Amino acid sequence: MDQAKKNRLEAKGWKVGTVSDFLELTPEESILVEIKLALSQSLKERRQKLMTQSDLASRISSSQPRIAKAENGDASVSIELLFRAILATGATPQDIGEIIASVS
Repeated sequence: MDQAKKNRLEAKGWKVGTVSDFLELTPEESILVEIKLALSQSLKERRQKLMTQSDLASRISSSQPRIAKAENGDASVSIELLFRAILATGATPQDIGEIIASVS
């Protein structure tokens, strides 16, 4: 956001900041959220090239709605489920490491 827009919003009483500021996340919590979102996005991209959500769910003994939540970054989805699902698409641990390393 440019400075002029920020100044206009603040002048009208709006509080301007980041999501992390609003949610009062620690730097570690913020990075964890970014990692989970990167894993979710990667899962969706990989899965769409290979199979349906139902197919993936069967492979990891889960459900299609749970896969949909995983792909959409739902906070209730564990990193373990994301790892299992990504691995079930044929990814390697190194691929997962690269996804995590891409988070800045």
